[in-house]
Amino acid sequence: MPRRAGLFVRREVLPDPKYNSQLIAKFINFLMRCGKKSVAQQILYSSMDIAEKRARDDGLDILRQAINNVKPVLEIRSRRVGGQTYQVPVDVKAERRTTLALRWIIQSAKARGEKTMAERLAGELLDASRNEGAAIRRKLDQHRMAEANRAFAHYRW
Repeated sequence: MPRRAGLFVRREVLPDPKYNSQLIAKFINFLMRCGKKSVAQQILYSSMDIAEKRARDDGLDILRQAINNVKPVLEIRSRRVGGQTYQVPVDVKAERRTTLALRWIIQSAKARGEKTMAERLAGELLDASRNEGAAIRRKLDQHRMAEANRAFAHYRW
């Protein structure tokens, strides 16, 4: 990121070919390892198909609902004031909310016990769309910590 304000231009993500959605394209990019985009696409699309079969609902709706449920409203940032470090709760910008939600869903899916990544991701998406699972737990932990440190909110910058 440049040191001077105003020089940073955020690039637009091209929509994915199957659903024509920027959100899914961003999810694929987060899922991708070592530049293998077609593998990431295959994993996401098959996990959406698995989630469709399990829930008997549209896969795109399940994905959107899961991401919206995992998006955090508050996070804590460390702020050093007078030799002490305070955990200051701050509001999360919309772009960062989506980024954190995608990251948490993928990390939680990797930690699951199913055999393939598509099955793990499908399970995590279904859990998150029902307000369950590890990604939702992580969001709630973060909100709980922010609530506990609400007394330091006046150190917000």
